[in-house]
Amino acid sequence: MNRKTRLKADKLYLLLGALFITALVVCNLIANKFVSVDLGFYIFTISAGVLPYPITFLITDILSEIYGQKKTNQVVISGFAALLFTMFILWVGGQFNAIDTSPVSDGVYKSAFGNSTRVIFASMAAYLVAQLVDVRLFHFWKRLTNGRMLWLRNNASTILSQLVDTTLVVVVLFYGKESWETMGSYIQDGWFFKALVALIDTPVIYLLAWIIRKQFKLKFGQEIS
Repeated sequence: MNRKTRLKADKLYLLLGALFITALVVCNLIANKFVSVDLGFYIFTISAGVLPYPITFLITDILSEIYGQKKTNQVVISGFAALLFTMFILWVGGQFNAIDTSPVSDGVYKSAFGNSTRVIFASMAAYLVAQLVDVRLFHFWKRLTNGRMLWLRNNASTILSQLVDTTLVVVVLFYGKESWETMGSYIQDGWFFKALVALIDTPVIYLLAWIIRKQFKLKFGQEIS
């Protein structure tokens, strides 16, 4: 790979990493709001943070497919550091009293972000486990199929890791505050929604992988070294 192509590959890697971290942080900032999503055949009751979260798994699958396990894990660890920094900044913002003319009062700030420490802690506890499971499973299926059957490794790794993620987040966040029945309902709806999105985004990952391979002249299953 010549220098020009290498620079292009590095820029794409940084872009995907930035999109991943942005989606991850936003998920946690809006996670306190719960919404109903009516898809006609089923009404999901989920955290608003679930809506952008499947994007993170789509990006890690693209990174795994094109850049390999080591480079993908670097992005996952960077996301963990970003969550820690976000939690620190939210804490700092809460240490100062709002002025009288502030459009966001102390009460509103506390209402919006007061539970963010627990939310982010719950997310971090699930995040590292689920994302690393996703990356490991993706490459397990990739080796097993000799780089073929992208749809299998995309869905098999994501659906299982999303179950791990959803279960850990709900249990850490609501244990002692909600009944097991309620938590089970949150886990079911959250995981079902994420799994559905994972199935829907399969054509997207095929398209993106095809475009990137064509751009860098990669064979199917080949990674940028």
